[in-house]
Amino acid sequence: MNSTQYGANLFQLTRLTAFNCFLVRESDGFTLVDTNLGGSAAGILAAAHKLGGEIRRITLTHAHIDHVGSLDGLHALLPNVEVSISRRDARFLHGDKSLDADEPQSKPRGGYPICTTVPTRLLVAGDKVGSLEVIAAPGHTPGHIVFLDSRDGTLIVGDAYSTKGRVTTAGTLSLAFPFPSFGTWHPPTALQTARNLAALKPSRLAVGHGAVIENPVAAMQGAIAEAARRIPEAVIARQA
Repeated sequence: MNSTQYGANLFQLTRLTAFNCFLVRESDGFTLVDTNLGGSAAGILAAAHKLGGEIRRITLTHAHIDHVGSLDGLHALLPNVEVSISRRDARFLHGDKSLDADEPQSKPRGGYPICTTVPTRLLVAGDKVGSLEVIAAPGHTPGHIVFLDSRDGTLIVGDAYSTKGRVTTAGTLSLAFPFPSFGTWHPPTALQTARNLAALKPSRLAVGHGAVIENPVAAMQGAIAEAARRIPEAVIARQA
């Protein structure tokens, strides 16, 4: 598992060139954002040890297999750490794929493995996980969330954006790495989320698939424009 540092506090851990999770340095150790594919637990722990800290918290952007794949493996090795996910996506962890009445009635897409780990904390927008502020970011999944580091403006977005091949929103197909698009539950909602995140004007964009981008707002706006061409406003209004 390759490790790349960005700024003072962010470490991207990459497996198989395309699958990322992140260690965020805090005063007491690390917050791990997402757990990568199954079989990544040992590599994640080795990376944290090499970087000189212990993982104190595990938090998840959403419940797809490439983001929660090593949750149970890590929990077995770190049984006392806090585990958090959005209150909405927590239902997927135990196999509940039902939709709420006020949600777009599109079938959830992508792989949702059943996990034995029970989250110790269920997150809603505005919560803090260490230095990370929780921001609602539905669309790729109903309960997708992202994390804004209040110290330097880094935005860790899971699959709300991808930079593999080019910068895209969750619902936009990129032939270089099409899987986030294939797994997106409701592209119109994902597009509105992309707009909301660009409006935050982050200093750095960290994604589940692809390289971290510095000063990303222009690239985010370009991805939004492409998505809007593919999903006309009339379709957005009809499907919302």
